[in-house]
Amino acid sequence: MAKDRYQSSDYTGPLRRLLTAVLALVLAAIFILWRIDSPRVERFRSQVTDSLIPNLDWAMAPVTGTVNLLRDFQSYQRLSDQNRELRSELRRMQTWKEAALQLEQENARLLDLNKVRLDPRLTYVTGVVLADSGSPFRQSVLLNVGARDGLVEGWATMDGIGLVGRISGVGENTARVILLTDASSRIPVVIQPSGQRAIVAGDNTSAPPIDFLENPDLVRPGDRVISSGDGGVFPADLLIGQIAADPGGRLRVRLAADFERLEFLRVLRHHGTTKLEDKPEVISGTPVYSDAPPSTEAETTPALSE
Repeated sequence: MAKDRYQSSDYTGPLRRLLTAVLALVLAAIFILWRIDSPRVERFRSQVTDSLIPNLDWAMAPVTGTVNLLRDFQSYQRLSDQNRELRSELRRMQTWKEAALQLEQENARLLDLNKVRLDPRLTYVTGVVLADSGSPFRQSVLLNVGARDGLVEGWATMDGIGLVGRISGVGENTARVILLTDASSRIPVVIQPSGQRAIVAGDNTSAPPIDFLENPDLVRPGDRVISSGDGGVFPADLLIGQIAADPGGRLRVRLAADFERLEFLRVLRHHGTTKLEDKPEVISGTPVYSDAPPSTEAETTPALSE
């Protein structure tokens, strides 16, 4: 067994050296042939190339496939990176879109505040809604304006379109607004075009009912409801909403103000009608004269007894 192993090694070494030498000679011949600058050699090289290269497509297929696979992988990686960047940009765009929508809504409300037609004798203070009470038994909001801004209890508040409520409680820097929907709210109104007078009574719903209506037959859904100014608390001709009928047939008011998105409120400076002065002369029944001298009829007319 040892002799056979030695004999095989004796033949393998010389054969390997022979093959190496033949390969080196062939490569050297190809190199020399490819470097010879001769027309005949050039034609021979062209013939060899034309005969061998087309037949080597099967040998180049794995290389070509590997190269294409690498290119596809690089392209997929670039697409993945671009997709990730696009997702990030889309999130940023959605954020900017939301901010733009909020600014647009805020700008629209501010523009509505500027377009409301009010009595030119009325002035106003615009405040920002800080918080909502959120109670089912009390409908109110808190404003960031108060006594330092000259606010007085009872003044009317509006958003960009319609009446919202009245001031009820004034602090130094804040004020509480009782909304029209609150159960304690009672607003005297006029229904147009019929001119019927009524009371809008809050009941903690989004559409307060109409009470004390003079003639319901003259009122139709869609009629405008404005403040009447009776009682001297609210100014007249402030838009409140439109008449609507509930499924039970009761007339209610679809409020013009957007109570779901109250952000800015306009507080109207309205000091009401002229107050009566309780002078002793009035209480005692003694006639009160103006600066002009009293007429003769006034002197001769006997005073009415109580």
